[in-house]
Order: sequence, then structure tokens, then C-alpha cells
Amino acid sequence: MNLGDPAGPPTVLVSARAFRDPPGEHWAILEEAGCAVKLSPSAGRPNESEMAEQIAGCDGAIVGTEPVTARVIAAAPGLRVISRLGVGVDNVDLDAATDAGVVVTVTAGANAVAVAELAVGLILDLARGISRHDARARQGEWRREVGAEVAGKTLGVVGAGRIGRELAIRARALGMRLLYTDPRRLRAEDEAVLGLGYLPLEDLLRASDFVSLHAPLTAETVHMIGREQIDLMKPTAYLVNTARGELVDEAALAAALVTGRLAGAALDVRAAEPPHAPDRLCLDSVILTPHIGSHTTEAILRMSVAAARNLVAVLRGERPSDALNDPVRSAKPSPSC
Repeated sequence: MNLGDPAGPPTVLVSARAFRDPPGEHWAILEEAGCAVKLSPSAGRPNESEMAEQIAGCDGAIVGTEPVTARVIAAAPGLRVISRLGVGVDNVDLDAATDAGVVVTVTAGANAVAVAELAVGLILDLARGISRHDARARQGEWRREVGAEVAGKTLGVVGAGRIGRELAIRARALGMRLLYTDPRRLRAEDEAVLGLGYLPLEDLLRASDFVSLHAPLTAETVHMIGREQIDLMKPTAYLVNTARGELVDEAALAAALVTGRLAGAALDVRAAEPPHAPDRLCLDSVILTPHIGSHTTEAILRMSVAAARNLVAVLRGERPSDALNDPVRSAKPSPSC
């Protein structure tokens, strides 16, 4: 269904680099809908000023982690939809979007397998020191450290959304004992199928050999893992974060790792990306990756297709299942449709 009319096609800003770069079905969806695509000219992630300039005159936007603040939203009075490539919306001012009549959508579930698989890889790396041994071997140092098996160890999953549940499936296949915590407890039948036992966060931290974070970033979850929470963990335990960097108090984590209060950590996300130099978490006991959780060919294409479909649906006056808000204008077709 083409959205174009004599008034002109709807203009869509594409600032998400993961959407922009690969060819695929997502481009065909926008083309078939008659969208006029405006690509962000920014070499990297656009800042707030660049986003405000680029989004002006647009009916929709497909965004990644770039800031979509109240100022950015106000720069596009005709904006109808912000289609987020991913699931986190801590970079989007949801209240400002709702007040402006802009629908905000996400691509729920599209990256769940990719992030869960990375979490598994980080857990195995922590247990066996794979990347550390690789770095030493490349330097000619043929020295082995004794690792540990993950079978029989306890994994605490913080956040039982799609990613947390995908991780549970894979960790159970590795023979791990599974615990989880979440503000909304799963149904008893789902806990049984996944092999998950429920505990409050504090008890989960005490019992776990590995703790993997999969919670959204909200005002309530900022620094949900701080000094007090780390002190509850076993000194032999490991922390894995593939969710949002701000969930962890990095100063408290660094202090615990330096003193040996915690055995190690694997961080795919940081409070500042890239982190400020010098990076206090560049330690031998830490595995660092540059936010690659959803960066697989398969996940990028799934997210891109979902983001394109969500955007087109809103421009047609429909409400996609992945919409996060319900502004008054969401049921009205765009003037460009």
C-alpha cells in the first residue's frame, strides 16, 4: 500500500546506522509505502543538535541510540512516529513524544537471540579465560590458568523478558542451575518450562555464581548493582551486563574487582560509550566488548524489517503491537498518507 498523495510522500529520517548500511527487505518496505527517505549525514551517532536539524520536516524517523529529546521532537511539528531499532528507549523522551502526538515503537524480541548468545559466550569466557589466554598466546606467553566448568553452577538472570528467557534456554542446556528476578513474576508453568526459580534480587545475588543483567534502564534501575549489591555476591562470582551500562555503579564494580571482592565481570555496555579515558575497568579480570549484543546479521535484519513495518503501520493510521505509547493523534492518518 503506497502512502503517497498529491501533497507528497511522507518523509522519513533514517539515523540508525544498523538500518542504513545493509541492503534487505526493510528498504523494500519503505519503498513500497512510497516513503521519501532522508539519510542522516552524520558519520557517527548524531548528537542532539544534529538530530534536531535532521528531523525537521519529517513525518517519521527510524532511530538507534541517538538522542530523541523533547528538543528534537519539537523540531518536527509534523512528526508522527519514532521507530526505534531495538528495545531500549532510554534515549527517547517518551513523555514529550506522547504530548506531541508521536507514536514510539520498538522491535521487541528481534535481538533476543543475539544478545542471549553473546551473554552465553561471555559466561563461558569468564569461566575459562578464553580471550585472556588468546591475548597471551599471541604474545608468545604459553601459560595456562585453571578454569571452571559452568555445568552445575548457578546463573542468576536479572530480568525475565525475551532476552532473559532466551538466555535461560541456552544456560539450561549447559547444565546450569537457573534463578531469576523480575518485578513481574512469570507464571508457574513458564518457570517450570524454563527451569527458572524465582528469588528477590538480594537473595539471587547471594546464591549465584554468575549474574547476568537483562533489565531495562529506568529511574528505578539506575545503579541497581552498586556497592551494597556487590557485597552480597560471592567473592568467586562473576557479573555480566549486556543490557545498559547505567545499571551498574562502575566505580563500585571497579573497586570490588581491584580488591578481589568479586572474581570478574564481562561488560558489553557502559555508562559512557565509548568510556572515558583512562578506563578504570580495563582490568585482567574484565572482558570488554563495544556494545555488540544485537550486532549479528540476522538480528540487524530482523530489527530493520520490524522497524520499517512499525513505521509504515503508524503512518497508515494503524497501531503496531510494539507501540509503547498511545497519543491522541496515533489513530489519525498522516496528512501525507
